[in-house]
Amino acid sequence: MLNEERYRLIQEIINERNTVTVAELSKLLDTSESTIRRDLTALDELGKIRKFFGGATAVKQNEGMREDAVSVKETVMSEEKTLIARYSASLINDNDFVYIDAGTTTSRLIDFIENTRATYITNGITHARKLIHKGLNAYIIGGKVKNVTEAIVGSQAVANLSHFNFTKAFMGANGIDKESGFTTPDIEEANIKEAAIKRSYTSFVLADRSKFKRVFPVSFSPLQACCIITDTLTDRRLVNETVIKEVK
Repeated sequence: MLNEERYRLIQEIINERNTVTVAELSKLLDTSESTIRRDLTALDELGKIRKFFGGATAVKQNEGMREDAVSVKETVMSEEKTLIARYSASLINDNDFVYIDAGTTTSRLIDFIENTRATYITNGITHARKLIHKGLNAYIIGGKVKNVTEAIVGSQAVANLSHFNFTKAFMGANGIDKESGFTTPDIEEANIKEAAIKRSYTSFVLADRSKFKRVFPVSFSPLQACCIITDTLTDRRLVNETVIKEVK
């Protein structure tokens, strides 16, 4: 395969997946990892992709308003979400007053919660069901139901949050970018996310590596307001912006 053809294929794969490892590219293109590393270096120097240790990510992507359904999101980066969720659950202490945002990674967090002495509040319909099935002390925010994400949103939901002072908030995000912060496609979801973060002593954004360098229409928080829990940080520019935990 000619270098130019391989470069084109590598770019297509990275743009489609947003983030990919050297090992994955090597397997997909049936090419040695040393060759893939050289290709990534060349493409990075041309500004076509962003290289990081062990892989590469696409340059910043500006996304639209469309959002995948929960059933689709659950199948994406599944192993990485499990790693992030398991670690995040370990951060919950006795007597914590915890907010859990709607989302697929935050939903998986509930699977690993063992602390029965904390209190949990959520705006996720499936989240509330999972919490009570585990016998946990749980509340759900009232408001408008958003069909696609199964989240409670709207002005009533935001007003309900004004009564609470959380010790910890576990949040989801569609995109994370140095300039734009944490972003989402939906204005109403952005409003409730922003309100929850403001009412929390410490906020954690649970995000796998595919979320980095993606920008959706609505920003709901600057990076400095939340800690990030991820599997792999693909944008090293963020290390000086906030606290970041990579879980393996």
